[in-house]
Amino acid sequence: MSSIDTATGQEAPEELSKERVRSIFAQIARRYELFNAVSSFGAYRLWLARMAAQVPVDPQAQVLDLAGGAGDVTFTVARKVRPAHIHCTDLVDDMLNVARERYERGEASGVPVSFQVVDAQRIPFDSERFDAVTMAYGIRNIPDRDQALREALRVLKPGGTFVCLEFSTPRNPLWNGLYNFYLDHLIPFWGKVITGDRDGFVYLSQSIKAFPRQDAFADMMRAAGFERVEWQNCTGGIVAVHVGRRPHGTCAPQRAQG
Repeated sequence: MSSIDTATGQEAPEELSKERVRSIFAQIARRYELFNAVSSFGAYRLWLARMAAQVPVDPQAQVLDLAGGAGDVTFTVARKVRPAHIHCTDLVDDMLNVARERYERGEASGVPVSFQVVDAQRIPFDSERFDAVTMAYGIRNIPDRDQALREALRVLKPGGTFVCLEFSTPRNPLWNGLYNFYLDHLIPFWGKVITGDRDGFVYLSQSIKAFPRQDAFADMMRAAGFERVEWQNCTGGIVAVHVGRRPHGTCAPQRAQG
């Protein structure tokens, strides 16, 4: 199976999930950062900091932020790691407009950032261009995740690092039960209150529950060609930071077509 409905994990045409994502995130772009803060009780900033700590770059490094949305990862990496340049990309230009405004307010702390609409399944950059590729809450919304992972590997330099923050599955049964109750009832509630879009956050809950567990996603990364794959759970496994490296001495995978 390649292309799936990201709400269910079942095989489906690619455009079904892509159009849903465009519609939802275009509508909630202006309130998305507030939703993250409220719905996570502020923990999302700690998760971003944990993710940024796994981006091993130097002041000459080029970073690609996939599914960068309103710029949370881009600006956290800019402040904490300070690479030479960050390419902040997303499928939805409305989200990038929010990131552009934040950049104009100085949230990148002087690190140069460029913005571009990009489908992570077909990255329009040359192979072996970036020292690090980041993605937060994005891979879950991509209908062909295997292709997106191969594309991330392709644009990394040999030895480069892919860092992915994504909602996951708590291992403790009691904690997992409470978390699922929160996903089913409180996430749509907060979504409705903050953004006015309850249905979009019903989808968010569905996509989280349909996403592979930590070990299964790590296996997907290995199958795509990453080595030294590992993950760190945050807040009991509500989210996990996944890390993989492109092996040295390997040829660049073929660029995705389409």
